[in-house]
Amino acid sequence: MTIRTVATTPFAGQKPGTSGLRKKVKVFAQPHYLENFVQAIFDSIGAVAGKTLVVGGDGRYYNRTAIQTILKMAAASGFAAVMVGQGGILSTPAASCVIRKYRTFGGIILSASHNPGGPDEDFGIKYNIPAGGPAPEAITEAIFARSQEIGEYRILDAADVDLDTLGTQRLGAMTVEVFDPVADYAALMESLFDFAAIRALFAGGFRMTFDAMHAVTGPYAAAILEGRLGAPRGTVMNGVPREDFGAGHPDPNLVHAAELVAIMFGADAPDFGAASDGDGDRNMILGRNFYVTPSDSLAVLAANATVCPGYKAGLKGIARSMPTSAAADRVAAALGIEAYETPTGWKFFGTLLDAGLATLCGEESFGTGSDHVREKDGLWAVLMWLNVLAARRDSVAAIVTAHWRKFGRNVYSRHDYEGVDSEAANGLMAHLRGLSLTGRRLGAYEVVVNDDFAYTDPVDGSVSTRQGIRVVFGDGSRIVYRLSGTGTEGATLRVYIERYEPDAAKHHLDPQEALADLIAIARDVAEIERRTGRTEPTVIT
Repeated sequence: MTIRTVATTPFAGQKPGTSGLRKKVKVFAQPHYLENFVQAIFDSIGAVAGKTLVVGGDGRYYNRTAIQTILKMAAASGFAAVMVGQGGILSTPAASCVIRKYRTFGGIILSASHNPGGPDEDFGIKYNIPAGGPAPEAITEAIFARSQEIGEYRILDAADVDLDTLGTQRLGAMTVEVFDPVADYAALMESLFDFAAIRALFAGGFRMTFDAMHAVTGPYAAAILEGRLGAPRGTVMNGVPREDFGAGHPDPNLVHAAELVAIMFGADAPDFGAASDGDGDRNMILGRNFYVTPSDSLAVLAANATVCPGYKAGLKGIARSMPTSAAADRVAAALGIEAYETPTGWKFFGTLLDAGLATLCGEESFGTGSDHVREKDGLWAVLMWLNVLAARRDSVAAIVTAHWRKFGRNVYSRHDYEGVDSEAANGLMAHLRGLSLTGRRLGAYEVVVNDDFAYTDPVDGSVSTRQGIRVVFGDGSRIVYRLSGTGTEGATLRVYIERYEPDAAKHHLDPQEALADLIAIARDVAEIERRTGRTEPTVIT
């Protein structure tokens, strides 16, 4: 086996977003494209000689091919060892768990999260730091800068590694350990939650359906829910990971998880429903004929966290992304702990978690997590809900509505306009940035804050600007506009609408009905139809 140095030239646009570099498979499959980016990572993260790296992904198309390339380049770069999930499988939260448990020099995670998979669909790659979380902006900027000046990469000439057999192999001077991707993660979950109480819940006839969406959490959910917790076989649906996610869209929302929604709102629905996404870091929670918004889910879990053994001592703080509703803030105030508002992107929670300032974190984009890892964690959220249900012995709907009676309801909705022409989307945001709405009346509402959200990290002092246009009204209602960075084609405009409702007599109203006037204002202010040609959102959650 010899190390080969390959001459190359830079590719434009290899700039990692909030969740790494995401492009179409055909872009990554170009000669040198993946290799350039991997070499840029290795050149930007410090001395790698003698270190251990974790590698794995969500099993989507091109996952295995990319892993073989990464392993050979890691060997050529001087890593002493690489830990790779069996079959190339490793959920994003499980990768963070393994990185932290074995104190490795970070890891490379291959995923485009909730985006579709297949030869004509999406692929992604990101580096997670030794703390287990996504690389901060200083590192992603360094990776991008290196990718734009790269002139060569190094790779070992060697046969492919057997990814399916557990155990240790040699790749040149480097050790490759193929490990069980579920075992360490499952053990961590058992340390956090009352598995005995959850087993008793299932033994008493409690029924649930978990939709793994033919994505990475299938093996994890089967091993934990049906294995360790005794849920009946068949509790996990769509549990076998497929390279194209069964020709589905692995995004756990009311549109893309329609099969689960039909079950939960149908005749003889189970007590509890949940879904997770492509790489396992997102979740959707449903009760019988009842949908729990991610914002409410974070708030309810925070209010009930102490029933779980891993959180018995209480919470240090709660952090949420700016577009997420303020429901969790009300819980934090009642508990006498700090509530933090950050930009969108899990990496912004990392410094708060590392500094011990926050315990639970959440984003309205179906992401919830805690200080157990440094990624959002879909199955963790499901297990926490199960622990709460086992302790409360009440339905999902009853628990949430009781929460609203105590804290009031933050009525909330997100409208996504997907695949919008990028120029039109940027023009819309420029239009919004040019408005001065403070002090004006829009319908029945007076604007008290109108800005482009900026954040100063309370731990490291770093500043992030242009994080979303906010229109805040005198009664606390809000409209927020953002362009999402998770897609690979066009732009996704997200519009968030929120109103606080203290009157329990109005808590039953459908959000679209309760927010109708604010939704109309949001469309008019941004001139959405004129600027994008869209008369309706693609997805409403």
